[in-house]
Amino acid sequence: MSNRWIPLYVCLELSFVLSAPLFSVRSQEDNVKYAEEYLKKFYNYKPDQDRGKSRRSTNSESFQGKLMEMQKYFGLRGTGELSEETLTTMKKPRCGLSDAEDYGDSTRWKNVNLTYKIENYSPSVIPVKVKKIFKSAWRVWSDVTPLRFKARTKKDADIMISFRRGDHDDNSPFDGHGGILAHAFQPGTGIGGDVHFDHEEIWTANSTDYNLFSVAVHEFGHSLGLSHSNDPGSVMFPAYTYLKPNDFTLSYEDVQRIQDMYGANPNKGMSFLRKVPPKTPNKCDQNLSFDAVMRLQNEVIFFKDRFMWRRHPEFIDLNLSFISAIWPALSSGIDAAYENAEQRHLVFFRGNQYWLVQQYDILEGYPKTIYHLGFPKTVKSIDAALHFRDTKETFFFTDNTFWKYYETQKKLDMNYPKQITEMWPGMESKVDAAVLFNDFIYFFSGALQYQYDPIKKYIVQTRNANEWLCS
Repeated sequence: MSNRWIPLYVCLELSFVLSAPLFSVRSQEDNVKYAEEYLKKFYNYKPDQDRGKSRRSTNSESFQGKLMEMQKYFGLRGTGELSEETLTTMKKPRCGLSDAEDYGDSTRWKNVNLTYKIENYSPSVIPVKVKKIFKSAWRVWSDVTPLRFKARTKKDADIMISFRRGDHDDNSPFDGHGGILAHAFQPGTGIGGDVHFDHEEIWTANSTDYNLFSVAVHEFGHSLGLSHSNDPGSVMFPAYTYLKPNDFTLSYEDVQRIQDMYGANPNKGMSFLRKVPPKTPNKCDQNLSFDAVMRLQNEVIFFKDRFMWRRHPEFIDLNLSFISAIWPALSSGIDAAYENAEQRHLVFFRGNQYWLVQQYDILEGYPKTIYHLGFPKTVKSIDAALHFRDTKETFFFTDNTFWKYYETQKKLDMNYPKQITEMWPGMESKVDAAVLFNDFIYFFSGALQYQYDPIKKYIVQTRNANEWLCS
């Protein structure tokens, strides 16, 4: 990737659009026709219900109803209007199964010892790597259930896995590069449980193009009987997202659903069983707190566990996404973050380590320990970072104290740490996150945010921390 600096919000938008099939400029009629086909395939839309009305009319009750259903499923505003944002979401790469089909997670395998066979391979990933990826993807499900999966190489198996092109005689044709990436069939005889990947995709074992592990975990969930989920933190969410294989875990909902079908893994120790799977945060939860908040060009990014929200003045809806989907080398538990626009990099902190990131890539030599910045060994982690672009200074918060760092000279001010209230009167709570935006400083502590006026030098307003996301 080029190291030429591009504002990251532009990069994120480019990645969002370029990850979908490329489309030429369409007329409104073409857009509606495209939307109709999408809703027919994924939301059981039946144009015959609109008989007597304009087939291309977005005022049709059936069309509008299905469009609203789709919008709400993806966390968009359910307006029933075919907006550009709705079209963009429709064009994201995804699983080929319907979002409307819910067989109640009741169709399951009766045998917990299942076999699978890889019938052929993708030219973009060597066979030995494909075998390893699929084995890891099956392990995700066997870790939390009594299910066991064994690969076969000669005779047929319960689940047949293959890479197919176009129309491959199962009434679910692939559409070439992008679009539909794969599909699977619910448990049963014959084709039941089988998994098909689109042979025309560029499959990879990393974060480029389409990560085979990320798609395999999802499709194997279908093979075991799970339908789609509208929880963006669930592996069964229909749209593609990159999952970091080394530290990926199923969501709370995923574990609950699969264990409702097959039960828990009886062979795992109590320490494993006591681990609560991560729940997807609700942006309107009045108790929501943030791990870190960062200004990035004109937008503000909020981090929570392995997720992030982006608030941009040009975006109406706020979509939840995995941190690793944007910054593949990072995952969860970010303690603090800020943008150093002058030096054209982002800084992320977790524990006693920090990373410098340019666009998507971690700079060579990172992570480094925070002691490289001059912190004493008594400091174990950074709670929050507050960057001032004009003065090129960054303030780091640890417990009830703060430190001052000179970005140009790359050193800490030796007259610190100081008590937070010395510089920001009234801010007596521990600071979880901080950001400078529109001439105000916003401190986040637990489920509250404090709006501090640097001119008046006092807190002018206290609100819920999630006011930015759910207002």
